[in-house]
Amino acid sequence: MPDSTTGSVLRVVVIIGSTREGRFGPVVAEWIAGHIDQRADMKAEIVDLAETPLPTVLPAFGQTPSDEVIAQLSAVTPRLAQADAFVIVTPEYNHSFPAPLKNALDWHNEQWHAKPVGFVSYGGLAGGLRAVEHLRVVLAELHAVTIRNTVSFHNYAAVFGADGQPSEPGADNAAGSMLDQLSWWGQALQEARRLRPYAV
Repeated sequence: MPDSTTGSVLRVVVIIGSTREGRFGPVVAEWIAGHIDQRADMKAEIVDLAETPLPTVLPAFGQTPSDEVIAQLSAVTPRLAQADAFVIVTPEYNHSFPAPLKNALDWHNEQWHAKPVGFVSYGGLAGGLRAVEHLRVVLAELHAVTIRNTVSFHNYAAVFGADGQPSEPGADNAAGSMLDQLSWWGQALQEARRLRPYAV
């Protein structure tokens, strides 16, 4: 594992993609944030889209949002802009990812540019993997770099205990592998952005 002497500590924003009542996302987000905060090369910050709801009506193409909308976005936008990397925690809704998460992606653009994104998904038999595959396509359009390795929990309700920890023996190793890749890309892209502006 890299240590803090080999590069700066990456600011990793963990996004909880579900806003549904009774959602399980916060449990999964706290678990992966715990893994991040155990590392010397990363620090986690959770952005919960249920606690920071964004407008659902976008301005006309090319138009500037109103002051009221900008004020509403201020709970999320600066935090995404300051992030060095992201981990998206998502369930699967109808073979894809939740609408509030798509809304959060659509409200932002340059905040995603040349930054790595890892995924932790959860669901039934599919473990949320179809949501992740759809997210990869959207994030490519936003000039983000998605991490190859993912963490997915199949039949998550039977996997997590009352202590918020998964019983699957490979879960911690999967998280470590994904975060190792996120760290590599995060450090490399941070240095590249520092050397020269990203070309859009």
